[in-house]
Amino acid sequence: MRWATFDCFGTLVDWRHGIATSAELVAPGHGARLLDAYVPHEQAVQAESPGMRYREVTAEALRRACAEAGVGLRPDDAGILAATLPYWPVFPDVGTELGRLREAGWRLALLTNCDRDLIAGTRRRLPVAFDAVITSEDVGAYKPDLAHFTTFRDAFEPERWVHVAQSYAHDLVPAHRLGLRRVWINRQDVRPADPEVPQDVLPGLRGLADLL
Repeated sequence: MRWATFDCFGTLVDWRHGIATSAELVAPGHGARLLDAYVPHEQAVQAESPGMRYREVTAEALRRACAEAGVGLRPDDAGILAATLPYWPVFPDVGTELGRLREAGWRLALLTNCDRDLIAGTRRRLPVAFDAVITSEDVGAYKPDLAHFTTFRDAFEPERWVHVAQSYAHDLVPAHRLGLRRVWINRQDVRPADPEVPQDVLPGLRGLADLL
């Protein structure tokens, strides 16, 4: 069985847009600045508290980002990212490429640093159905921990497996450690810390079906 696994946020869903616009709702004029501050704080919170629910991770990371940026945040507003996450937009190249993979006989799965209820809301917006979902809530850990990957491998025993993701640190590095074929969706056009970690690189999902 051929499986293509995907990270969701940043790869299929415009995570940066979702964070910036959501932060703008509770801190008008500061959305872009809070996005830049938020990203490293989220990674830190996940590393410190691997069993914490993702909705709590986003709240704590936003609190830290606001404190760093000197932006006031009402206590009740810290949950804004979890509240809006199911409405964050899907990238326009997702439907066509996932549909082509489906037609070519690939099965699709999500390996996501998210809670079950939150990803359920996002799946309503994804234009193609997924055959399996592994969440952080399921495995009690956050990527780049290997738990998502090993749980998926043990459950589905894929004969052929490619992992597709935007996040170099969360996804490409652990996929490289496991020797998986990996496609980097480099939407921010950044340089990898280690050029050997990515294999194939695309600026978006367009062309993925042809590549595979």
